[in-house]
Amino acid sequence: MYAQNGTPFMADEDLLNTVLADLKRTVREYTTAATESNCPTVRRVFNDLTMDTLRLQGELYNQMSQMNMYTAPGKALRQDVDKQIQTAQQTQQKCQQFVREKTAGAGAYNQASNVPLHQANVQHNNGSYYM
Repeated sequence: MYAQNGTPFMADEDLLNTVLADLKRTVREYTTAATESNCPTVRRVFNDLTMDTLRLQGELYNQMSQMNMYTAPGKALRQDVDKQIQTAQQTQQKCQQFVREKTAGAGAYNQASNVPLHQANVQHNNGSYYM
């Protein structure tokens, strides 16, 4: 796309980043639509649209990556990931304590949870390696 003076409207990299961002947004919208539809046919259509859009997004990403137009985020240090997990676990404990405090006076309406606590699915290692 060119402006009236013959110069490009915007740099190819900027244009492709805009398209890539729009494809990501579209996938989210289609996923929401599929999740909220109760008609199997409509759900299938949105699932198909989601998969087609994900394929396009992946192809565009690969092309941009090959042309050095898109840099993937750097790898996270294991200690940073562990810190985030620890913070999330502390938040979970605070929420559980809050719920216990608020439901302690429920009397006859008080009921034990029928959902087991989530166990971490990450093995902890003291090394500083990347994920």
